[in-house]
Amino acid sequence: MTAGLLTRITDALRLTTARPVLHRSVDVGEGPVVVLLHGLASSWHTFSDLVPLLEPRHRVIALDLLGFGLSVAPPSTGFTIDEHVDAVATSLRRLRLGGPVILVGHSLGALVAARLAATTPRLVRHLVMISPPIYPAAGDLTSSIDQAAMRAYTRAFDFLRSNKQFTIRNATVLARLLPMQGILEVTEANWHAFALSLENSIQRQSTIVDVASVTVPVDVVYGSLDPLLLPAGIKVIGSMRQVTVHRVDGGDHVLRKRIAAAVAAVVDDDGARDS
Repeated sequence: MTAGLLTRITDALRLTTARPVLHRSVDVGEGPVVVLLHGLASSWHTFSDLVPLLEPRHRVIALDLLGFGLSVAPPSTGFTIDEHVDAVATSLRRLRLGGPVILVGHSLGALVAARLAATTPRLVRHLVMISPPIYPAAGDLTSSIDQAAMRAYTRAFDFLRSNKQFTIRNATVLARLLPMQGILEVTEANWHAFALSLENSIQRQSTIVDVASVTVPVDVVYGSLDPLLLPAGIKVIGSMRQVTVHRVDGGDHVLRKRIAAAVAAVVDDDGARDS
């Protein structure tokens, strides 16, 4: 083996090793693999009502997104959508799952899942997006109501990112009022992951383009009372031929029992197509 070839192999191994591998918080059950990606400042607890519904017929894996839970937060990362996707893709390859998976993402996790399905289709057989905060570019919004809502979201997100202590303090209070523990965690430890993911993966998103590029079936599940969704965004992707939208009356942004049941039905339908 020449010195030059050895150097190239060593460099390739170093780059592969340097890619972060995400922590696996849940790995239960047997059968077709379902991979769960939580939302911003959250954890696998998001899926507390969903995992028991899937486990009897599937292998269910929940990953902590980059910078959240027990996953690493490399100091050099900007927490862009592509960095989140790269970490998920690397982790799936390391798991050697033997084929494409049913990829389920909630909120930010839905945006990450859509980009992964668009850019690395061999890893995904079915994309399920729960409560996806899809925000079209301001210039693409024709309704004055949608324009006003988008301006309000932008101001709110900018304020949260610019007022660290306020955000941490109020997130802590809100977390105590939510139905499951661990579904909202904004702390000193994950602040950079939170603020940069909000800016670089949610506010600066291309999810509509990503979903349009996905070739596998896409199901979108959302609650009728979700305050973080822009109806125009759901309408745009809902018009795409590979996308089926499921509206859950009375549901909000939290993945409660009603939405969990709707998601489980979608995943089970995927399995029924294979039988």
